[in-house]
Amino acid sequence: MPATFAKSAIKVLYGESDEEVLSTQASAMKKAGHHVTTAVGRHGVQNALKQDAFDLVILGSTLSKDDRHHLPYMVKKCHEGTKVLVMHAASRHHEVDATIDAGTSMQLVLEKIARVLAQDMVSAERKQVSSKLSALSSQEYLTG
Repeated sequence: MPATFAKSAIKVLYGESDEEVLSTQASAMKKAGHHVTTAVGRHGVQNALKQDAFDLVILGSTLSKDDRHHLPYMVKKCHEGTKVLVMHAASRHHEVDATIDAGTSMQLVLEKIARVLAQDMVSAERKQVSSKLSALSSQEYLTG
């Protein structure tokens, strides 16, 4: 289950193989107000997933293609509702919620994060409305 998030601050796990890229990108995300946990490499991401829940996991472009392919399965296995954003993905993986090119500016990455989470919030709101309508319909049937 994902961590609870507010509109402006989300809990992000960001993984890269290159520590310099990881540091620079994570710093930009933190400046935007997000709570960012960093992980170096596949094992770092796996260990972080075992220790905490996140709203979003970002798999960076310096991770190997194999890691960017297999880690989304591991994210969903550990925390089913957590969103996954893969940078520099050649194709859309069924466990990945969004992809973005590696050369994209951090501002566009942050905008993509906001869109992914907004879609999740709209989906959750729709489920709530549907559930309430169902309950009202059942109540009318029983009292009508």
